[in-house]
Amino acid sequence: MPISPASLQDVPELVALINSAYRGEVSKKGWTTEAFILGGELRIDAPALSTMMNNPRAIILKYTSPEGIITGSVFLEKREDGLYLGMLSVSPLKQAQGIGNQLLSAAERFAKENNCPRIFMNVISVRHELIAWYERRGYRLTGETKPLPPDTRFGMPLQPLEFAILEKII
Repeated sequence: MPISPASLQDVPELVALINSAYRGEVSKKGWTTEAFILGGELRIDAPALSTMMNNPRAIILKYTSPEGIITGSVFLEKREDGLYLGMLSVSPLKQAQGIGNQLLSAAERFAKENNCPRIFMNVISVRHELIAWYERRGYRLTGETKPLPPDTRFGMPLQPLEFAILEKII
């Protein structure tokens, strides 16, 4: 199966993948870019990703191509109120090939296997096409919003932004 848990050895490749999916010029080749709403080249760096991966309640699932290249990933964290899903990333050059769907399905299996009856996520509220993509897969807007973190290391908002919370009952 091309989806498996990532390890700390994967951090450099994952950082490059995640940043290419969300920021910079390469991200504009795909439809998941945030480059038009957040300035900067980084969505994540190696120390931050390593910290996330060292959380015993978290896992990153990676999608590896037949050539051995990580072309997709998703961060999952077991929390009291369900499974948090974040940074679903697919290489801009490999988008629209079903990799995101496969990662989302793997996340939902992980939730069931770990007795998490709910998956939830934060999506920037002006990302209407991304919200619609999740809605087509059974996720729904909860009506809740959250502010973006004040830390601008991973992007400077180019307009007022907030997160919308989406969820799916598994």
